[in-house]
Amino acid sequence: MPFRSLGLDDRIYKAIQEAGYTEPTPIQTAAIPAVLAGRDVIGIAQTGTGKTAAFVLPILTKLVQPSDSGKRRGMRALIVAPTRELVVQIEENVRAYARHLPLRMATVFGGVSERPQIEALRSGVELVVATPGRLIDLMEQRHTNFSGVEFLVLDEADRMLDMGFLPPIRQIVRALPGKRQTLMFSASLSREIEALTHEFQRSPKIIEIGRRANPAETVTQLVYEVRSHLKPALLQHLLGDPQFDTVLVFTRTKHGADRVARRLESSGIKAGTIHSNRSQSQRLRALKDFKSGAVRVLVATDVAARGIDVDGISHVVNYDFPMHSEDYVHRIGRTGRAHAVGDAISFITPEDHGPLRSLERFIGRGIVRKRAEGFDYNAAAPPREERSRAEPRVAAPGRPRQGAPNDSRRGPAPRRGGFRAGGGRGGGGRRR
Repeated sequence: MPFRSLGLDDRIYKAIQEAGYTEPTPIQTAAIPAVLAGRDVIGIAQTGTGKTAAFVLPILTKLVQPSDSGKRRGMRALIVAPTRELVVQIEENVRAYARHLPLRMATVFGGVSERPQIEALRSGVELVVATPGRLIDLMEQRHTNFSGVEFLVLDEADRMLDMGFLPPIRQIVRALPGKRQTLMFSASLSREIEALTHEFQRSPKIIEIGRRANPAETVTQLVYEVRSHLKPALLQHLLGDPQFDTVLVFTRTKHGADRVARRLESSGIKAGTIHSNRSQSQRLRALKDFKSGAVRVLVATDVAARGIDVDGISHVVNYDFPMHSEDYVHRIGRTGRAHAVGDAISFITPEDHGPLRSLERFIGRGIVRKRAEGFDYNAAAPPREERSRAEPRVAAPGRPRQGAPNDSRRGPAPRRGGFRAGGGRGGGGRRR
């Protein structure tokens, strides 16, 4: 089915063509007509299948149509996402698709000055993309006016629950008009997400593409078994292959990310880092350099597993294997996006065999084991004294999960398997 048949505004269709897209993905084919028809939608699809365009394109089409509230200036669409990286990515997509529209939009997220965001909200923007914490801050300072909001999108809803954002999301939803169209998009349809559909939506159309929790079929998944002290050498060995041209490497800790990047730089491989100790400007610069090819490797913690949408990532490397299967799915979803192909490689130490077995049960398949040709798997570990000087100590896998909410304030600590008990917002501290 071509985009032309979906009923989008002609100016949006022109922007889609200019972006090089010819046919919608399955989630777009199913969701766009439902949104245009005024239905509430809960969209479930694998990471990298085009969920953002599935809600942005029909909302833009409806925004250029006359509003029920007349010609009053002000916010008509609110998109809430869990991290500032994802907010920035959504903004880039909106601006690309709306390039021929007279759209006024703003982004609201922590880690930067509030003043420009306040001024943008006061200017009468029609579409706002926001993280929950900073949006709550501006609400409490009375800088928001939701009276004209017709469309609410909760993107990465499962991630927002994991990050403890349910109380602020409820506070935001209570401030919105009851008469609105609510869209929720998620990589999984858990009992908690289904409960939210009853709380926030009216008879939503459930659209589920693909098998739940299954990574995109375009991603080739491989496991390399290696002793811990050989992981730095194995990574450099693999990067000797020119096919590893745009590589996203995930570590468990921010200190580990810095250490890996330093090793790569010292060996002549350009590398950048993204983690919670990096400022917003540093993160944006690292992403820009990675997108442009100025750096070949981006080393990140799970703070970046959602929201990075870089065309042409050839490989994702799990330098440290994730402790949670959901994080694995979201990590490797950074490659093989929107019909492209890519490889996901995981380094597995003896301590990782348990999480690996859990992952294989989670995705319903075994992952191919592989050995790197020409690599010395029998190299001895460096002397303890030398190793301790070269490498800062890293916490054991049981430590709290890396990657707190990318926002101006943190939600309550994540709790697997359900909502946290109690009401109010937790964790009012500023972001690390």
